[in-house]
Amino acid sequence: MLDELIAQLKALRLYGMAQTLAELAANPTGQSEFAAPWLQRLIEAERADRQARTLRYQMTAARFPIHRDLATFDVQESPVAEPHLRTLASAEFTRTAHNLIFVGGTGTGKSHLAIALGIAAIHAGKRVRFFNAVDLVNHLEREKQLGKAGTLARHLAQIDAVILDELGYLPFSSAGGALLFHLCSQLYEKTALI
Repeated sequence: MLDELIAQLKALRLYGMAQTLAELAANPTGQSEFAAPWLQRLIEAERADRQARTLRYQMTAARFPIHRDLATFDVQESPVAEPHLRTLASAEFTRTAHNLIFVGGTGTGKSHLAIALGIAAIHAGKRVRFFNAVDLVNHLEREKQLGKAGTLARHLAQIDAVILDELGYLPFSSAGGALLFHLCSQLYEKTALI
């Protein structure tokens, strides 16, 4: 039991605590056996707190404009079957950097579904970033003007999924379109695009 607790402390990078517990275990007074249940609860609390902080950070870093989830997605109005949605919600497509494209008219739930899948991916431990397509193109153009072209692409190549919303609705310059195409080609087979 104590060896397992020591290993858990080391996994959490709490090396001082692991060393102290090892010293207590070597001491025949029995203090370590008394401390073991408390220590196990503290380790579980630390893990839960770290997981919650990571989730909060990833949700903020994703920059979703609004919170949407699959629980509020109307499956009956969608051509996507519920079993297929569950598969997508597992975020397995990010492992192989497969892209998802949602096509449909205004109000058909494309943005809702993309954000919901992004949130599900974060809950599965993935890193996600949301962009409105025009804002992304503007960012790429500014980056190029400042002589820092490629900075965003290098950053996004480390992300598991990038959501591009309203890609087909708003026009942008041909230079902006070329920058967006170049970004997508740099992310190919590295980052899943939705």
